Order: sequence, then C-alpha cells, then structure tokens
Amino acid sequence: MPLFEHSEYLQRLEKTKKRMQAAGIDLLVASDPANMNYLTGYDGWSFYVPQCVVVSLDRQTPLWIGRGMDAAGARHTTFLPPEHIIGYPDHYVQSLERHPMNFVGDAIRERGWSSRHIGVEMDAYYFSARAFAELQKSLPDARFVNADLLVNWVRLVKSTAEIELMRQAGQIANRVMATAIERLEPGVRECDAVAAVYQAQMSGTVAFGGDYPAIVPMMPTGEKTSAPHLTWTDAPYQNEQMVNLELAACRHRYHCPIARTAYLGKNPPAKLVELADRTVEGLNITLDAIRPGMRAEAVERVWRRHIARFGLEKESRIGYAMGLNYPPDWGEHTASLRPGDQTELAPNMTFHMILGMWMDDYGFECSESFRVTENGCETFADVPRKLFLKG
Repeated sequence: MPLFEHSEYLQRLEKTKKRMQAAGIDLLVASDPANMNYLTGYDGWSFYVPQCVVVSLDRQTPLWIGRGMDAAGARHTTFLPPEHIIGYPDHYVQSLERHPMNFVGDAIRERGWSSRHIGVEMDAYYFSARAFAELQKSLPDARFVNADLLVNWVRLVKSTAEIELMRQAGQIANRVMATAIERLEPGVRECDAVAAVYQAQMSGTVAFGGDYPAIVPMMPTGEKTSAPHLTWTDAPYQNEQMVNLELAACRHRYHCPIARTAYLGKNPPAKLVELADRTVEGLNITLDAIRPGMRAEAVERVWRRHIARFGLEKESRIGYAMGLNYPPDWGEHTASLRPGDQTELAPNMTFHMILGMWMDDYGFECSESFRVTENGCETFADVPRKLFLKG
C-alpha cells in the first residue's frame, strides 16, 4: 500500500508536469530513488541497479521500470496498476553486453515516445554515465534535456502529511540524541555507542518505529572534531575528550537531522566553551529571525553578522532543504542557506540548519531541523542547545 492518499500523488505529478512543460520536456525519466518514491510511493533498497519512473505529459499515470525481481516491491508500495509496473530480465543486471537503459529505451519506443524531448536527471547519484550513454544509443531520435532537480524543487514545499512524518522523526531524534549522550563514557568503545544509536533509530518510540537514515552516525572525537563527515572507530572514549554528534532520525524516509557536541569531563577548555556559547546564541538568533518571504541568503546573513562580532567566520553554507531521501544523504539539493541563494522561504519548506564550527584542532556543532511556518519556524526535535558535559 502506498504511504499517502492517491490524490496527493496526483497533485505531485501535476506539479511535476507543469515544471516539465516550462522546461520544454515531454517525457521525464526520473532515476533519483527519492523522486521515484515521491511520484509513485516506491520504496525499496533496489537503487544499486538502474531503475526509473517515466512521466509523460499526456498520460495521467507514470511507469515504473526496474529489475524484474523488484516489480513485486513496486506492486506492494506504489499506487500504480500492474500494467504500469515493468520489470526487466535479470540478464540485464551488471552485464557488459547489455544495459537496463536499453530495456528502458525499448519501453519508451514501444509507446511511441522515441522522438520526444526527454528529461533525465544528469547529476542523480544512481544515474551513471553509462546509463545515459546507453539510453541515448537506444533512442537516437530523442532530444535529451537535463532535468536534474526538477522533481526536487517540487518536493521543497511539504504537504500536511509529510510534515506529520517529520514531526514523528523529530520525536525519534530526541531519543536518538539522548541515547548517544547517555552512552558517552570513558572506556566505552565508539562502535558500541554507535550501535546503541542505531538501535534507537530503528526502535523509534513506543507509538511508532524508525527507518534507516540516509547518512550513518557521524561521531568523531578529539582533534577529529575539527573536521566534518567523519564517523567512528573501535577506540574507547577517554576523559577530557570532545565528541561531535551529527545524527538523525527517519520515519518512512522523512528525516530529522540533529547535531550536538559533548565533552567527557567537568572542565572543558575555555575556547570550546566560548565557541559553544557563540554558536548556540547565533543559532537561537537566526532561528528567531526566520519569516516566510525571507530570502535564503538573508537567513545566512543573520548568522554571519552575529559571529563577525566575535571575529569568527564560516565559509560553508549553514543549512539546506531536506526531508524525503535515500542514501547517501538526506539533503534535497535545492535551496541552501548561503550567500547568493534567492529562494524565498514559504510555509512548509523544511531545512536542516547546521552550525558546524570546525577550528584547527577542535570543533563544535549544533543544529536544528525546522519547517517554515506562517509567522516564523517550528523545530522538529526538542533537545537542549548547549555543550553537553559528561563527568
């Protein structure tokens, strides 16, 4: 059964088709697994082989085309009738002689669409260079158009049902972060703390369970807190050690990322305390400033002006649109909170604002996932914004 009402999928498809028309696209081949999910409900760990959803301007219902063994999963999770679920034979999988996009090309040709303007997601993680080359070879009369992020921009404003799932993810995130902080003790191996985080992510709350987040727990220690995107080792935690905790919870593929920093001891270095105070103050000020109609770059400007008072600067963006996604990340790749982004904030846009301050030999992180409301913003999780001390 699909997760959302049939009418919601039809609304999503209608919005997508309007963007297709504006871009001069007759036929869309969507390979991003999040976009496939968004348009049809399809939810399976099958994105390691080529698959796609094909949307035609003149057809109400799209096609799902994927590996034959995954067609059953499409029947279970999408709203599509059986005749719109097309599986390719297994001899196409990881073959040097043929490619699944040859099969996709044949399916398009059989329906009389071979000479259309076809949009493909050129920068999607799971749409390879060979996939594009084989699709071009199979459809020599087609004109291909880069449709990267076309559906992603439709996803930017969430429905009421989507927001409810993100609120539930926020409740799970509260438990995930509490579990991580509880497990931070000298002598505990990093990998064992991460195992507890995974258990909390999957078990969720008493009312509802969790899903696998698109990114693994990132929990670097000591001097490695000066770098983002590091994970964990099997080394034991030590006294007087910093730990960054960039975690997330997920509910039916909808995410709530959250980051905090902890210190194992009662007397953290003064420079860490000062950085934490400045960062948390800036996060509070920036969240309080958010209003619908505000430009994305204006949000970042509030933060930049705050930290400039203390001689600090941050070169990277401070946030990005997020929500529905699959590995390798939960970002939607559309709006960013950074200079030059003219996206106008609107109610039910959702963002992860992450203020990671990575210095030469230490770092501090504090983040919130939020939605834009009619008069401000609503954060999904409820975890104290501070430097956590364990000692």
